[in-house]
Parts: sequence; C-alpha cells; structure tokens
Amino acid sequence: MRVLIILGMGLVCQSLFAQSGVVHDNEQLESQILSGPRKYAIYLPPDYETSSRSYPALYLLHGGGDDQTGWVQFGEVLHIADKAISEGKATPMIIVMPDANTGRRGYFNDIRGDWNYEDFFFKELIPHIESTFRVKSDKRYRAVAGLSMGGGGTLMYALHHPELFSSACPLSASCGPLSLEDAKQRYSRPTPGRQSDDRPALTEEQIEAYFKQHSAISLVENISDSNKGAVRWYIDCGDDDFLYEGNSLLHVAMRKQEIPHEFRVRDGAHNWTYWRESLPQVLEFVSQAFHQY
Repeated sequence: MRVLIILGMGLVCQSLFAQSGVVHDNEQLESQILSGPRKYAIYLPPDYETSSRSYPALYLLHGGGDDQTGWVQFGEVLHIADKAISEGKATPMIIVMPDANTGRRGYFNDIRGDWNYEDFFFKELIPHIESTFRVKSDKRYRAVAGLSMGGGGTLMYALHHPELFSSACPLSASCGPLSLEDAKQRYSRPTPGRQSDDRPALTEEQIEAYFKQHSAISLVENISDSNKGAVRWYIDCGDDDFLYEGNSLLHVAMRKQEIPHEFRVRDGAHNWTYWRESLPQVLEFVSQAFHQY
C-alpha cells in the first residue's frame, strides 16, 4: 500500500510539473546589425518538450529601465501564461521577450542611423526565433505587445509592418511625439545612452521625416485604406497614467480613420500592478487571432 501511495504521489507530481511552462531568461544571439550579442528571454508552453507541434508566437516588449527579464521578474509571465493556458483562455504559445536596454535604449532605428534596433528585430531576431524554436511563421500566428517604451515599440512595429502581425497590444504606450514641435524638442537633445553627443545638429527635414515614421498618431492619420483592418488592436492605459493623453489621442485618431480597435481605460497608473492585470487580457486577445476567430 505504501508503495502504491508513493507511486501515486509521483504521478501527481509529474502531472503538476507537466502543466507548467518554462522560461529561459538569458538566451542570446549574435547580431551583425548591432555589432554584438543580444539577449532575450523566452517562455515555452507546458507541452513544448513533450510534443512535436509548432506554436504561435507573441513578442512581448519591456519598458524603459528594464531588460529581457522585466516581464519574467516583475510581470510574472510564467505564472500568468500557465494559468491562462490551463483555464483555456489562451492557446499554448511561445512568448519572446527581447532586451532593448543594452548598448542603447529603445526599439527603433536611431534618427541618425547608427543604432538600428528595428532592423535587428525584423532581420535577425525573428528569423533566429523561427529557426531555433518550433514557431509558426505565418502572419496570423504572430503577435506583438509591450508596455510603455515597449508599447511604443508595439505601435511602431505593427504600423510599420502590418503584414507581419495578426494582433498588436500596446499597454500604457509611449506614442512618440504628439506634434512636430514636440519632435523638434525631443530630437535636439543628446541621444539617451551616449556620454556626449558632439555630432552635427539634425536638420528640420531630418526631424520631420523621422517624426512622420515614429509618431503613432501621424502614422494612423496617414494610414492607407488597405491597412486599416490589417491588424487587430487592443490598447490599454490607466486613467492615472502620465501617458494617458497620447493613448487617448491615438484612440480618437483611430476612430476618425475607422480603424477597428479595442480601447480600455481602467483604474490604475504606470506600474507593474496595472500591467500584470493587463497580461491575461492580452493573451486572450491574441489567442483569438491564433484560433482564427
């Protein structure tokens, strides 16, 4: 009887273990574009090691000041994703969390062209993930989400490449400069991450061109009719968030352009308490597209 009890307990433990995914938070690839190694974290769903199937992928972007471990350590991605999958609210998926805080901070190509993180993301990171892990490579099985600075990255990536993402979920997003004057003030300052910036001043033409490509509102106002329904949008920002204005203006711009989107305003501020509560909704939303809603 004792042996049977021990065996039974072992089977229960194995069953519980099998229901948990795994996170590797110190993965790395060599980048030629950024001239060095780039780290990323990755969540693999509970049945990844025991199946041979391929999975949809969510690229989940951290905010300023964090790195690839932000969503792991503070966002509790392992617990939240496991729970959403076990409850049937989210489909099993791979979640990729790249580091955009080493060397220079941010997800975009620099205005001067000397730090091209967006090029790295699309030309090196996504191909690396899709060749290293069992990831479905069709647009309908790829989504992007992120908070704050990562929300800004989410907006830019999905607006720049609507052909690559089925869903985009910017949370408390930095929407970029809200006007050309804001852009002139922002880009006249030294580049973050540089000790000094003795390079020639940017011209107004350079700033205006960059603004048009890195202001979410400008991009929405000039979106083509063919791309208005290309991406499913879920925008979420707290009512006490200092970025609330930009997110509200983005919502209004999307309404005027008749771009289908979900816009959520909940009680909360710019903090991890808010984003941890957002993540289950994000996983459910992107899963709808993965399931061909």
